[in-house]
Amino acid sequence: MYYEQDTPNEIVVGFANKGQFQLVVLGNRRLNSLQEMVMGSVSHKVSKHIYAFEDIEEYKKYQDIIQFFSERLNDYQTVLEEEYDLVDKPEGVIWTLAEIATSIFSDLPIPAFTNKDTIYITPDVKAWRKLFIQQMDGKDLPLIQRFYEQLSENHILTILGHELTHHSDLFLDEFEDDIWFEEGMCEYLPRKLLLTKNEFETISAIEKELVDVFTEVYCGRSLDDFGNNSYTASLSSIMFDYWRSFLYIKYLVEDRYEHDIKAVFEEYHRWDREGGMLSLMEYFGLDKVSI
Repeated sequence: MYYEQDTPNEIVVGFANKGQFQLVVLGNRRLNSLQEMVMGSVSHKVSKHIYAFEDIEEYKKYQDIIQFFSERLNDYQTVLEEEYDLVDKPEGVIWTLAEIATSIFSDLPIPAFTNKDTIYITPDVKAWRKLFIQQMDGKDLPLIQRFYEQLSENHILTILGHELTHHSDLFLDEFEDDIWFEEGMCEYLPRKLLLTKNEFETISAIEKELVDVFTEVYCGRSLDDFGNNSYTASLSSIMFDYWRSFLYIKYLVEDRYEHDIKAVFEEYHRWDREGGMLSLMEYFGLDKVSI
């Protein structure tokens, strides 16, 4: 065991990835207790899986679902490596509670993100269901609310897949003018590859309805401005760009390019080689397409 007082999170992860530790203990004044990060003993393709919970009992509650997610992630990672230029994998995955993810490891309102090549995510399905209901901003949408109340583990798995997909070398290094494309593709690929056909069609219909409902609230916002809306805004305002990005990528892949994902990427790189004179939305002609 290695111990260092007041070690930043990313340094702790660095030590964990370099050594053969059974237990990493991180002291944090904001928690007023020690956070136990139990290293996984099962071999994973991602470098390390770290479990950051307030005590061992909390970890045990999520042990089975984490194992399920990890095994499915391995399968998805293989596809990304073979088909979608995943070369530089993340250093590891930190599994934790939603509250810890959004207050200790970051101040983002969503308990899944990547920081310094490490993925942080909560395996708490109930917490995710609550979060997705929250994004409805109290609107009376009973069918959508029922869907989120019963949200399956597979849908949570796609959130983990989303974070892994960001590591594909098919995306341009300049993550600015094409943010909507990368975020949309990071939604589309894991959903298409990890969900059943019915699950995929259902989430597509759900998010199409959410876009229709919230367009009245956020009308006039271009996806070229993805990310300009602060994460301090309402959850629906943040997710509005993700919903639309996914639906536009779905349109490109399935309608414009006849289900050829690689052809979409090829056109995306052609836009870059030609200097990106138009916005990517304009280049694809999506500024004239209503989803």
